[in-house]
Order: sequence, then C-alpha cells, then structure tokens
Amino acid sequence: MSAVDFLAQEKVWFDKPRYDEAERRFYEHMNGSSQPAQKPKNVGANTILQDIARARENIQKSLAGLKTTLSNRGSDQPATSQQSHFSTTSGGSTADQGELVSRIKSLELENQSLHKVVDDLRAALSKLECRVSVLEKSPAAVTPAPSVPYTNGTTVQKSSAPIKEEEDDDDDIDLFGSDEDEEAEKLKEQRLKEYAEKKAKKPVIIAKSSILLDVKPWDDETDMAKLEECVRSVQADGLLWGTSKLVPVGYGIKKLQIACVVEDDKVGTDMLEEEITKFEDYVQSVDIAAFNKI
Repeated sequence: MSAVDFLAQEKVWFDKPRYDEAERRFYEHMNGSSQPAQKPKNVGANTILQDIARARENIQKSLAGLKTTLSNRGSDQPATSQQSHFSTTSGGSTADQGELVSRIKSLELENQSLHKVVDDLRAALSKLECRVSVLEKSPAAVTPAPSVPYTNGTTVQKSSAPIKEEEDDDDDIDLFGSDEDEEAEKLKEQRLKEYAEKKAKKPVIIAKSSILLDVKPWDDETDMAKLEECVRSVQADGLLWGTSKLVPVGYGIKKLQIACVVEDDKVGTDMLEEEITKFEDYVQSVDIAAFNKI
C-alpha cells in the first residue's frame, strides 16, 4: 500500500472542519452566546459534540463543588480554632485570677502577722527604755534591814550597809594567792626542764641521700684513672664515696659513673658539682643520674 492510498483512507484531516465547528459551538454555549446554533450537517458529529459538552459541564460542576467545599471547611476551621483559643484563654485567665486572689490573701495575712510582731517589739522596747531610764536616775538600791522591836513597843531598823562594806573588804584580801602563784611557777619550770631533758635524750635522725653522678671527660684520650682520683679527692663532712664504673658513651669515649652518700644538712648537689668541675683538665661536665633519700 502506497502512502497516497493510506492518506486516502485516513479521514481525520478531512473531518477537521467538523471538529472545529463543534468546538466553536461548545465555547459559544459556555460563554452564553445568543447566536443561533447552526444545524449540523451530520447527526453523528452532533452526538459527539453533545457528549463532549456534557462531560465538560460535569467536570466544571465537580470543580465548582470542590471549591465551595474547601472554602466552607476553611471558614469553619478558623471559627473553631478561635472558639477553642477563646475558651483556653478564658479558662487560663480564670485560673490566673484565682491564683492571684489566693496569693493576695496570703500576703495580707502575712502582713497582718508582721504588723503584730512589730507592735510587740515596739512595746517591749519602750518598756526596756523606761526601766533603763529609771535605773539611771535612781541611786543604788539598798535592801532594808529587818526591824528590831524594843520592850517599850518602838521598832528600830538595823542598817546592814556597813556589814556589806566589811564583807567586800574581806573579799579583797588574798592571803594565799602569792604562795599559789609561786608553786605554779615552780611546777611549770620543773615540767619544762623535764621535757628538755627527754628531748635531749631522744636520738636525732640524720637525713641522708644516695647520689649517682655521671662525670664526662673531654675526649677519649683523657686519663680516666686520674679523673676518678680527682673526683674522690673531694672530701667534706657528711660525704662518703662509693663504688664507680666506666660506662661507654660513644666514639671510644667513656664516662665515670660514681656513687656517694651525703648528709642533706651538710652536703648538697650544687657543692659537689662545683668541686668536681674545678678539675677542668679532665672533667667536661657533671650530671646527676639518680637521687634517692635513705
């Protein structure tokens, strides 16, 4: 079959004016055009156009109904949310008001109790001020002596003030105070003396340390025996030299490692380093390899 024969059998392009006419009528019908519709030439085409118009109308109606439903739901939801918000705020405000009222009542009660306490304190303070002023103005109170009756019926009060003065004078006299002070001083001196003797008899612990020194020569030609002799020539009170050995360092050089025991109060590491480094012909440096308390 050739392309010409195929196109001859295909009717879509030949029926296009009919489809265009149907579409124009549909849009005129939708827009409410008052022009009279022309009668279709073909009944089948009229049926298709009616079906298309009916389907489009149904689609538009469904879309319009959906829009109205959504708008109604949107308007109902804010109203509901506003009502709930109003109810929540009203309930919250009522609870807040009740709490505020209770707090105000408690504060009023507390304020009343504080006022009462302050009034009581003021009254007590005024009483104390009155008593102090009375005591400052009045002379020393003298207790009245008991009255002594006579045979003729008259009574005479006996004064007790002189007796009180005599008792005060007796209290001021201390007959045994000096002897007690001397005995306390003697006892104190005796105890101090016994403590000093006891402390002197106690053995004194001497703090000592064990030191390991590294003495380095200048080169491999240094006489290590002479170097050790120079080191051991350093003598001091509280210094005791111990064993020694030669430890290889490298390139044929050996260092002298020597131990010693020193008393901490008499000999220090600084003194040892200074004394050993004085032998400049043999000693390059002195290092402390180990330091232990004994």
